[in-house]
Amino acid sequence: MTASSVGPLAFSVRAERWPLSRPFRISRGVKTAADVTVVELHARDRSLAGRGESVPYARYDETVASVTDQLESLRASLEDGSLSREALHRYLPAGAARNALDCALWDLEAQLSMRSVGAMLGESAIAPMTNAVTIGLDEPAAVAEAARVAGSTALIKIKVDAHDPARQIQAVRTACPRSELIVDPNESWTAALLREMQPVLVANRVALLEQPLPAGDDLLMDGFVSAVPICADESCHTAADLPRLVGHYQYVNIKLDKTGGLTAALELLHEARAQGFGIMAGCMICTSLSIAPALHIARHARFVDLDGPFWLTRDRAGGVEYSGAQVLPPRRGFWGEPHDQALWAGDPAC
Repeated sequence: MTASSVGPLAFSVRAERWPLSRPFRISRGVKTAADVTVVELHARDRSLAGRGESVPYARYDETVASVTDQLESLRASLEDGSLSREALHRYLPAGAARNALDCALWDLEAQLSMRSVGAMLGESAIAPMTNAVTIGLDEPAAVAEAARVAGSTALIKIKVDAHDPARQIQAVRTACPRSELIVDPNESWTAALLREMQPVLVANRVALLEQPLPAGDDLLMDGFVSAVPICADESCHTAADLPRLVGHYQYVNIKLDKTGGLTAALELLHEARAQGFGIMAGCMICTSLSIAPALHIARHARFVDLDGPFWLTRDRAGGVEYSGAQVLPPRRGFWGEPHDQALWAGDPAC
């Protein structure tokens, strides 16, 4: 079922701000709140609706205002029922705007068909899955303390930059000797530092190195064979990016805000696996409304990093929960299934 088969839709878009419980630091800066864009689509009788959320990201020249403008440009086509989910790629580029609208259309299709998104994809119910605990960028002593708090978590992702990453990584490994480690420099390393860090990565049993170089510097890795697998994040948005990543990266990080929604994320998942790439599922700092559709990618991923809501002071009612090293799916009807309107009414004010 597609949006074109459901008739005219009532469309609304709004910005929301969700405060973080503590600052989130990476090499590009610090976040203290999640600024998200939310789309709601109501069927003509307004008894059924779909929701989608995205995170406008400055790294990709997006703002809440620019994403809202992109979405508003499609208001007429949504309201007269002429725009289908499958046609979205012809009207919006990959990115946050298309993500929010695509996910809202998936959710609405679930309401109208009385089938879950999982059922539409031929999948079973989503089960709890091992999820990374992220340790933000900080001095080695603070990183070590955060690692001690994380304890025996199965998977830890550590944010580093080009200033003393070896000590930061060693601090986490010492505090968490049995955890798998993902190291994420967020494009802050040089090719020389990447080579210099190889013995450190091996000695600390790093399982995955995520986007060490700026996306535009991928060619600097020509002929380089890393001692640990490297994952493309900023270098990989859609399936069209895959051919130029071959030989440089062994994994791709699929984020719906990069692909422009679940539809394109599923295409990237299929093509990446066909071309021999391993899969990581990631997210921005967001609410559970962003995480729920991403779980349909994460269930096929070797590494899952869907801890966006974990950083919030509070999340949407009925959303995902975190239990030790696992992320648990949201309550039935939260997204992608026939809605429980009580969950909507329980959303906290932002």
